[in-house]
Amino acid sequence: MSTKNLLSEDDFENSKDSDALIKLINNKNIPYSKVRNTLIYNKELRNLQIELVKLQRYISKNNKRVAIIFEGRDAAGKGGNIRRFMEHLNPRSTRLVALNKPTEVEKGQWYFQRYIKELPNPGEIVFFDRSWYNRAVVEPVMGFCSDKQYEEFLLQVPEFEHMMYEDGVIIIKFWLSITKDEQAKRFEARKENPLKRWKFSPVDKQGQILWDKYTHFKREMFSKTHTTYSPWMIVKTNEKKIARLEAIRYVLSKFDYEGKSDAEVILNPDPNVVMRYYRSNINQME
Repeated sequence: MSTKNLLSEDDFENSKDSDALIKLINNKNIPYSKVRNTLIYNKELRNLQIELVKLQRYISKNNKRVAIIFEGRDAAGKGGNIRRFMEHLNPRSTRLVALNKPTEVEKGQWYFQRYIKELPNPGEIVFFDRSWYNRAVVEPVMGFCSDKQYEEFLLQVPEFEHMMYEDGVIIIKFWLSITKDEQAKRFEARKENPLKRWKFSPVDKQGQILWDKYTHFKREMFSKTHTTYSPWMIVKTNEKKIARLEAIRYVLSKFDYEGKSDAEVILNPDPNVVMRYYRSNINQME
């Protein structure tokens, strides 16, 4: 590669922002697509996070109650998505819920009881890193619940969510979809990275072995719990960064908040990345 196709120290110093740097890369015809894509992603993410701050202000001012649920196979990107949502939000009116396995006392309670106290208060957004839907997929796959408990859950959850809907709680349900090959790659990356090794567990290992069983229970969950008042939104997550941006766009598109018309970024999600459950059947999602 000739020197004219390289960026100098002066180039970086004279580029006031990401847009200027992207323009310079394009003008010099530098084949740095990864760098260019990262710069574009960072700019899009920042602009979308500005809109999230506006949205939070609207939710707080109008005492809205918003619950955003992230479900999906292990390594699908639930934590990464939530971090990008919450990164610049006011922690006083935002919460993350990631419950551990139930205690002995909780096991004797109505299944939904421990989740009820985690529901959003007026003016609050609550992000669920897994939710009551543990009983729809993970628990039956791993044998953590009985057939009776599983069947009762599928009967009760539409009513449970309908009560929340009637009481004004806004529920957004994301299923982060990942292919089997991509999941295997991410598992290997976790094991090799000392900062992420803690994420890999025996349950994760079973995710590949029991892939088809997970698929069966996932489909059963969609068919029984996808409703007009609480639909499942499927997000393709093989491309992590695209998935993060499009999930944020979807949430923003659901609210008519003050300052929305001034947004410097597209707010409608790509329908090829974020789609309702029934469309995902056509697109053969995992």
